[in-house]
Amino acid sequence: MTHGKADDESVYSAREVMDTVSEMSKLLETGLDSETLAIAVKLCELGVNPEALASVIQELRREMAAYNAGGGDSKT
Repeated sequence: MTHGKADDESVYSAREVMDTVSEMSKLLETGLDSETLAIAVKLCELGVNPEALASVIQELRREMAAYNAGGGDSKT
């Protein structure tokens, strides 16, 4: 099965977008890896509010920091 020109252009465009998003993430020092960024972009494409998503990511980071600071065995 071969891919059409439109499919190839779509894949190329998606890669360009993710490269740009990844570069912006690095410049803004978000600390998000490419897999996490891809998930966040997909969630936004599906209609998740970007501000709400950012809040969830920040809260998860706080929770992980607290967990790690407590030796990883604290129960909250």
